Amino acid sequence: MKINVCSEASSIYRSESKEIFEGFGLSHNQIIDELLPVMELPPGGMVLIAQTIAEAIILFGENLQDIINAGNDSGDIRWDDENSTIYLELNVPRKWRENRIINSKVYFYRAVLEEGRMNICAYDEVGKAIPANIEFPKQFSKFLPMVAVIIASDMIKNDSINKTLMDFAKKPSDINLAKIYVSFYKRHRPQVYDVSYEIITTGQFKDFNSLRQYYNNELKPLKEDIISENSGSKETDFQFPKGTFKDEYLDLIPKLGKEYIFPENLLSLSKAVSSGDIRSVLLHGPAGTGKTMSCKLIAQLINMPIMDTVNCTENLDEFVLGKYIPEGNSIVFKESYVTKAIREGGAVVFEEINFAKPQYLAFLNSLLDDNGFVRLDNGELIKRNKNFRFFATMNIGYFGTKELNQALYNRFQAIVEIRELSDIAIRTMLVERVPECAGFVDDAISLYHKIKDKIRREELDIVISPRNLENWMKMCKYEPLEDAAEKTIIPIARGDKDLEIDLKLMIKQCKWR
Repeated sequence: MKINVCSEASSIYRSESKEIFEGFGLSHNQIIDELLPVMELPPGGMVLIAQTIAEAIILFGENLQDIINAGNDSGDIRWDDENSTIYLELNVPRKWRENRIINSKVYFYRAVLEEGRMNICAYDEVGKAIPANIEFPKQFSKFLPMVAVIIASDMIKNDSINKTLMDFAKKPSDINLAKIYVSFYKRHRPQVYDVSYEIITTGQFKDFNSLRQYYNNELKPLKEDIISENSGSKETDFQFPKGTFKDEYLDLIPKLGKEYIFPENLLSLSKAVSSGDIRSVLLHGPAGTGKTMSCKLIAQLINMPIMDTVNCTENLDEFVLGKYIPEGNSIVFKESYVTKAIREGGAVVFEEINFAKPQYLAFLNSLLDDNGFVRLDNGELIKRNKNFRFFATMNIGYFGTKELNQALYNRFQAIVEIRELSDIAIRTMLVERVPECAGFVDDAISLYHKIKDKIRREELDIVISPRNLENWMKMCKYEPLEDAAEKTIIPIARGDKDLEIDLKLMIKQCKWR
């Protein structure tokens, strides 16, 4: 279908609002001349900003920002050596769906531009192509990937546009938005594209240049290595060399299954942990996002044993460093594995550290200082081994959580927020661990989001996490879905009978495949 993208995109807007989403207060058909010098304006000297094109620029900028910052590994721009074929994967952030800017089923777009021919396709949360609407291409949101892939092409081919887009991604402003808009308008107003809506297979773009790889060129090979070998990654120049840790501790180096994907944004942290520049790390984020698993993935990558994992809600007591126990006719002091790690090297992980009683964490103040040491109950002073690393995790903002003591908080050399798992990561985990659930895992994930939306909307003091889904899927091997949910999903209501009824109704209303 022949489409003048610039012209047709300029003629439509969302019926419920002319305001440009995330658009600095600008609206459809607003004059933007005053934002730019006269020399940058097209002939005629007046430009009206179009909602569709402006929002495509903003969405593109958010994806570009994520790529630059090595974000959640969604979205990329790829191109061949001749710059003749451009491939774009355009991620749709949740806020765009929640505010009904884009259809709630659309999680990302793919688009390919080659010599005036354009193919686009929308995909749902599990990467399944969404059929074209019969009104295509008049539907508003379909123009977003069209405009975005043209912008991607301009960016690859034009250094000046590249710079303006980078500036916009790093520091969005109405002036940079206007500059990009006018450039697009001037360059593409007369152009007609042959547009189709078909499923896009990505294999042919595998060897193309990649913007994401350009900004993080070491990540992709490392990620593939970790997935390909359950025993860990290939040896790298930032792994602890053989002989660093005692042979008896080598079995404590994590060996994770292929369902675990290394978070690319943790690579630089892993290097810093390995080198010793970072000895203490606090990971925080929502329940079930894989904070402890991230610690294990880092340890696996750098070849470091995790000597002990302590759950501060259950196991942390005054004997965390060791205690006196009867042995024969005498009483001897028995070191804990935490103490062994401090003395001999290795990592420890303190889970939910903000739940611990402050008096049981007092030893961390001296341990995490520059000249780290601990004093045991037997009077011995142990200096921190240069190969000791301390990891801690905590949830923030959930029922029952506490703030961490400020003095201890300040002693962490790196504090990292772990984002919520993507639907693709959740699906991979569930299918790998519970293959029997593959036929209805997509519906379970959809229900998971409905429950999360209810929790957020009604500001409920409850949490649902991918762990609940995993437990549910495992129980479904032995009993029907609804019965299994009674033991794994409904209990998140914590005895609130009205909420339990609502959850049961939501489960019952699902159309299970």
